[in-house]
Amino acid sequence: MKKSRIVIIGAGAVGSTTAYTLLLRNRVDELVLIDADSDKAAGDALDMNHGLPFLGGGKVWAGTYADCRDADIIVITAGAAQRVGETRTELLKRNAAILESIIDQIKEHTADSILLLASNPVDIMSYLSWKKIGWPVERVIGSGTLLDSGRFRYLIGEKLKIDPRSVHAHIIGEHGDSELPVWSLANVAGTQLKLSEADKEDIYTNTRDAAYQIIQAKGATYYAIALALDRICTAILRDEGAVLNVSTLLTDYHGISDVYLGVPCIVDRKGVREVLDLPISEQEKELLHRSANKLKELNRSIGL
Repeated sequence: MKKSRIVIIGAGAVGSTTAYTLLLRNRVDELVLIDADSDKAAGDALDMNHGLPFLGGGKVWAGTYADCRDADIIVITAGAAQRVGETRTELLKRNAAILESIIDQIKEHTADSILLLASNPVDIMSYLSWKKIGWPVERVIGSGTLLDSGRFRYLIGEKLKIDPRSVHAHIIGEHGDSELPVWSLANVAGTQLKLSEADKEDIYTNTRDAAYQIIQAKGATYYAIALALDRICTAILRDEGAVLNVSTLLTDYHGISDVYLGVPCIVDRKGVREVLDLPISEQEKELLHRSANKLKELNRSIGL
């Protein structure tokens, strides 16, 4: 029986935390860490291996791109941090160059894996990866607005004093400032949410700005995104057909095409099996178009 393998490229805070989350939850037989700083990857792998006597099976090592050959999923978390005085477009161009180098090396060794992007700006990096790698679109996935939707559900649950797992609500669009809440469909057990307009605005603002708040407090976000990536990997490995708000290429989605955005998708062993057509309001459609247009403009700024 073939062993399952996940390769994580980028052993920074997000990559190492994702690896540790997958290890703790026994998601995979083999876990490979790749980083330009090979010592960091080796140190993380050694540290995790020392915990295996408390966890059971599994194998973790610092590898090379050759290890992508047998990977079920390749998770990319690598990317550059923004420099002081650097514009978003300049950062985009630097990260695009890093990503293109990574994609070239992946292509040398496999064409059969699922590529899962977490590097920011994730929608643009996902679109670039799909263009560059030449794989079927269903096998190039961005983490999208899954984390944003989790934050949204948590904040609604906090306000209503309801377990967030019982809250059904979506953030769609860009994983970033132009994301939008789908209030028209938000519910608990099919019932409308008992929230004032002020409550809704407060919840949305804190959802949208959550990353800024966390970065201001501790420098980076990594725990919740690691859990979101674990959730996507699990849906793929277990062939779940789970509905997750991941980033994928849209084709005539409420009139939007040729851009990666976060929307509810059915995720299984093939990747994105189907994009679900949410019956959103006219106002929400307008906001989604604004989000798409913003990302298309940024795509063009780096030659996509």
